Amino acid sequence: MLKIFSLSLVSISLFAISNFELAKKSDAATSNYQDASSQMHMTLINANGQERSRVMKMIVLEKEGGDKSLMEFLSPADVKGTKFLNYEHVDKDDDQWLYLPALKRVKRIASKNKSGSFMGSEFAYEDLSSFNADKYTYVGDAKEVVIEGKKMYQGESKPLSKNSGYTKQVFFVDPDTFLIHQTDYYDRKKELLKTAVFSEYKKISGVWRIGKIIMSNHQNDKKTILLWENETIKNGLKEKNFHKRVLKK
Repeated sequence: MLKIFSLSLVSISLFAISNFELAKKSDAATSNYQDASSQMHMTLINANGQERSRVMKMIVLEKEGGDKSLMEFLSPADVKGTKFLNYEHVDKDDDQWLYLPALKRVKRIASKNKSGSFMGSEFAYEDLSSFNADKYTYVGDAKEVVIEGKKMYQGESKPLSKNSGYTKQVFFVDPDTFLIHQTDYYDRKKELLKTAVFSEYKKISGVWRIGKIIMSNHQNDKKTILLWENETIKNGLKEKNFHKRVLKK
């Protein structure tokens, strides 16, 4: 965890903003990319520090009311050809499907299983959707904190979905760019479960895109690192690129 100093110790002069306004600004900061295509590296690190690596390709279509995304594993051999399709929804649980090439079968991910581990990583299925501020509830104003000498906003949200594995999320946002720096996830027992640290943001055609996420599980001492490479946006992708039939192709 990053060390956070309280306001009583540090003088900060950020303007007041509600948790909801903060989330909306953060959401908007990485929006309007239309669609995206990238290669991703996933590194799984167990409690003993041993690593396993996976390579995927991913495409995303930005849509009003919920994005669509398709991920395909390219290596290693034991997961090659596995595909994950996600239809995000604001007003209900996301639709998600997993194609398992060994079985040549498409498995629908039930809403009650969205809190489960995705492919043995520290990311849950529900973590794989694009951030959308309207999928959470908010109360009160954001706090002002300092993280490693940098002024930050601290916001708090609670998932609307009854099937979420989280009771709340505490997020830290850069006041200059409104990009999320860190999110703490609290489990159903209201205990700190995981921390995601977001870094290596870059602008592509004037739009901010994430470059790296480190997801650390505080309860099992495991980590998963996601790294984006060769990302392009506004590629002209269409709905047909995200149809369920592409899973078996």
